[in-house]
Amino acid sequence: MEPTQIRLVVPPELNMTDLLGQGDGLLRLIEDQFESAISVRGNQITIEGQPAEGQAVSSLFTEMISLVEKGERLTEENLERSIDMLRSGECSPSALFSDVLLTHKGKALRPKTAGQKRYVDAIREHTVTFGIGPAGTGKTYLAMAMAVDALKRREIGRIILTRPAVEAGESLGYLPGTLFEKVDPYLRPLYDALFDMMDIEKSQQLMDRGVIEVAPLAFMRGRTLNDSFIILDEAQNTSPEQMKMFLTRLGFGSKVVITGDVTQVDLPKGVSGLKQVREILTDVPGVAFCELGSRDVVRHKLVQRIVNAYHLYEEAKADARHG
Repeated sequence: MEPTQIRLVVPPELNMTDLLGQGDGLLRLIEDQFESAISVRGNQITIEGQPAEGQAVSSLFTEMISLVEKGERLTEENLERSIDMLRSGECSPSALFSDVLLTHKGKALRPKTAGQKRYVDAIREHTVTFGIGPAGTGKTYLAMAMAVDALKRREIGRIILTRPAVEAGESLGYLPGTLFEKVDPYLRPLYDALFDMMDIEKSQQLMDRGVIEVAPLAFMRGRTLNDSFIILDEAQNTSPEQMKMFLTRLGFGSKVVITGDVTQVDLPKGVSGLKQVREILTDVPGVAFCELGSRDVVRHKLVQRIVNAYHLYEEAKADARHG
């Protein structure tokens, strides 16, 4: 197929350094990712290459221009994610980066990958959403941001955050202090996420009034939770009985998000309720299951490589068992 040439004219009011990076660092990243030849003269970008790839590079620059015009600062990290999104065809970078869930202290909290965007859209559209994936994919953090935003908008009356305390038996009993002091280490990650999105004093006031509740899963038994945004974290460590108990707490005007990683089950014995529930609820209207993967890891790049390495290791073990 004959190579094609595409020319783009960047709006004159746009700073080319914002678009191409300091020392053309972002431009070089794009050149490394594609085979097309890219040249820049003034505010004109010329792309030469095979038609399909040339169109992809053109679409990428168009998205980048749109993001810069909206005031978004381009970095190597979000450029790499933009390239990944355009190649997968799941959603456009500008649609992703414009989806701000919450702003706190000038920091915008938003989905950063196509998978995360799919996850937050599922939460918006369903009453019960399961977010399943490895560490660092933002499962709990994004759900928390949506809960805090819903509370600020007065769409719900309270937020309930819960986790199973896996060792709620003998070893927990030997710990000093009251029951709340004993389970506090299990709930600490939920407090950390909450304090990232709301002033500590304000969140403490809301907890004192019962508007925000952080409690172990056992405390949910026997309750009906109306007008609430409820997040169950680390759900891979629930038993099937606990999962059923939790899901049947759902009341009117409430939304539930259940997060977990089925590869990190810490239960001493028995079946994980998170693993079982998908077989039971897959076709139930109002319930969504959203899988997040290594491409959705937004921590240090090494975390993504670690997740991939473990995935390959587990696959190899499974093949050996069935081989």
